Amino acid sequence: MNSKQPPSPQSGQSQVQTLHSALDYPAPGGLLDETRDADGALKPGWDYLLGAVRDLGPEVMRNREEKARRILRDDGATYNIYGKPGSASGSWELDPVPYVISSDDWSQIEAGLQERSELFNLILRDLYGPRTLIRHGALPPEALFNHGGFLRACQGIQLPGDHELIMHAVDMVRRPDGSMCILSDRTQAPSGSGYVLENRTVMSRVFPSLYRDSHVHRIASFYQRLRHKLTSLSPSGDLPRVALLTPGAQNETYFEHAYLANYLGFPLVQSGDLVVRNGFLWMKSLDGLKRVDVLLRRVDDVYCDPVELRPDSQLGVPGLLEIVRSGRVVVCNPLGSGALENAILLKYLPGIATLLLGRDLRLDTVKTYWAGDEADLAHITRNIDKLIIKHAWRGSGENSAFGGDLSDEQRSALLARIHHSPFDYVAQEKLDKSFIPAFSGYNLEPRPTILRTFAVATDSSYTVLPGGLTRIGTSTDGQFISMQEGSPSKDTWVIASEPERDAAAQASIDSLRMAQETPVDSLPSRVVENLYWMGRYAERAEASMRLLRTVFVMLNGEEPISGDAKRILLETVSQITYTLPGFTEATPELLANPEEELLAIVRDGNRVGSVRSTINSMLLAADESKELLSTDTLRVINDLRDALDNLDADLAGGLASAPEEALDPLVTSLAGLSGLTQESMIRGVGWRFMEMGKRIERALQTIATIKGLLSEVSGEMEQATLLTAMLTSMEVLITYRRRGRQHRGLELGAELVLLDRTNPRSLLFQMERLQEHLTDLPNADQSGGELDEENRCLLEAKTVLQLTRVPHLLKTSGTRRPEVETLMTQLAGLLREFSRFISDKHFDHRTGPQQLFTNTRSDS
Repeated sequence: MNSKQPPSPQSGQSQVQTLHSALDYPAPGGLLDETRDADGALKPGWDYLLGAVRDLGPEVMRNREEKARRILRDDGATYNIYGKPGSASGSWELDPVPYVISSDDWSQIEAGLQERSELFNLILRDLYGPRTLIRHGALPPEALFNHGGFLRACQGIQLPGDHELIMHAVDMVRRPDGSMCILSDRTQAPSGSGYVLENRTVMSRVFPSLYRDSHVHRIASFYQRLRHKLTSLSPSGDLPRVALLTPGAQNETYFEHAYLANYLGFPLVQSGDLVVRNGFLWMKSLDGLKRVDVLLRRVDDVYCDPVELRPDSQLGVPGLLEIVRSGRVVVCNPLGSGALENAILLKYLPGIATLLLGRDLRLDTVKTYWAGDEADLAHITRNIDKLIIKHAWRGSGENSAFGGDLSDEQRSALLARIHHSPFDYVAQEKLDKSFIPAFSGYNLEPRPTILRTFAVATDSSYTVLPGGLTRIGTSTDGQFISMQEGSPSKDTWVIASEPERDAAAQASIDSLRMAQETPVDSLPSRVVENLYWMGRYAERAEASMRLLRTVFVMLNGEEPISGDAKRILLETVSQITYTLPGFTEATPELLANPEEELLAIVRDGNRVGSVRSTINSMLLAADESKELLSTDTLRVINDLRDALDNLDADLAGGLASAPEEALDPLVTSLAGLSGLTQESMIRGVGWRFMEMGKRIERALQTIATIKGLLSEVSGEMEQATLLTAMLTSMEVLITYRRRGRQHRGLELGAELVLLDRTNPRSLLFQMERLQEHLTDLPNADQSGGELDEENRCLLEAKTVLQLTRVPHLLKTSGTRRPEVETLMTQLAGLLREFSRFISDKHFDHRTGPQQLFTNTRSDS
């Protein structure tokens, strides 16, 4: 047995020796080591894998682990951890050593899962149909009717075909005797299949030769069957529209919602994107309402319809249940399927299988006791320190507890709750999990494991995903495995008996064929609005940082800035960042010592308008439209997140430590994002609105900068400082100097930023681009000759600008340039009005359903 501790990165030779002896790693406590058979020999598949790991050596394995982490980061793979300090978005963790299952072993698991899915399908039909299980005494009525997942409103709802249960997920562990045992079932909105796909994609890139030579079962066909099943359920026949309903970007598994929607070719929608009208379900898009035929939901049952189910839900669609009853839309899994997640069912499952299938199940279920049964309650009370206690309804929000880990006081309190509400609680035997190797540091060490796999209904039976989502403990002795606690995942390799050479090619053919059978969808208006604001916030942040960098350089320059120039610069910073009053009402002390306020404008995330706040708003908009962003774009966005996370450390030295350099990575990332959208994004409606947001914001920022720096008359030196600041922040100082041989002074600078149509940052350039985008928007036909409101606003703004004579604009009156103030105020007003017209016409601002009354009674 290898008792060595993982070596440090500096001990190169010991690293090699440690990993080369990793084949002998022990399973602690004599529990099942999945890599070896009863005779201690390595199992088929594991021998080849661990031999390959040994041959690669510790440094290469560490490098491959880092490569996997980079790919996951670039793909934006996250798992949102609730209650985590700081950011709630946690990186998805993937261990580089896969979980290997032999073909023979898998064939038994697959048959057992198909049988279990068939049984649960029959149970679902019965619970909302004749309820023979209750009439025959196979299930106590209290076990069903007291459960929060049973929805009486779903009585009698049936999907077309033989299968009510479309997707079924099962959590299982391998017991010390080598058999698989089921811990739980997921039937409402089973999560994890998107992460399975991501894990497989990453592993095939990180270990291409090993993956290919191991003859791993391909998984693409499972997702094609899922796609086919969903489209076949459509009640409308040809070209069905399927949408994936997500709770939103704050949901813990939002990444996989967007990932699956992209992979399957379905639009990703939230409740606000959908409306029930005229007896059908519709998606709100810029092209009008689009009928939805099938809804693949990732929202739990009770939240799906605030009219008939949970009235305070903002995640559902009012009236959805009524049109489900009418058969005009199909929801998968069907509403009410949460009743199958009732943990009490596990106690009665053997009898139910005998009644409905006429035989015992191939795969055992964990021994379960129900406190609603008097004998079971007595057993739970006597043996609570040996049992895991769970609430029968997963939606209760109550966490599972192992009685042996509780204090006497906690155990007594739990027993009191159980005796007070016995129908609500179950207890299960604590199973010792099997162990598989995980890469940790420079060594392999055993970790406990749970496997979740998936089944999808087909025309005649169920297809099981060959593999699944493997999760492992965070340490060797950690028996509780939870993603919320940071448990890593693994890819699951089911070894095929022979190579599947044509699997990938066939999957591509199937994907193309299915794409031809799906309607071309316009985007939900919510997604387009988020792209619009993503463009605006990105431009606002970039413009703010460009001016801030200029101010930082000038404040740290060899020559001190004069009082008036310094005041005007600082006031302009407050104005373009909207961090008012800021320097606009500054005391002499604040102007003399602006460091604290400037740094707050950069890094205070709780201050609206700060650089951090603006970038966070942009990142939120990007998350809400993630399914439309390319991998390269996501990579740039992740670079932006990293730079933002490092901002406090980079600014720790204050103004004395060149703070402008801390902003460089952020500006570079935003510039890269802008370049990607220009060069790589399809010129569809989403791109046009992102560009319009960018152009509107750049125009408003340019106006604010000109108004702030040029409205006040100052001395020659001060004016030169302010003009240099304006031209530097707008990236035209070099052009100004080059042209300065023929033209001079303030007029040239004003012409460059106002009227030079070759300058991509001038006001005229923004307005001309906005006009181009307007003509390509949905419902943009102006053949009648009469302009709509947005075109009128834009035409007026452009006309006023082009009629401007720069020498007249710059005329002074005392200490002011009144024409600059007047023109900039007028143009800003027209552009804001233009933005409002665009928003009102194309975006949906209706709030979600509001509860008008409650059923609570007053004591009076």
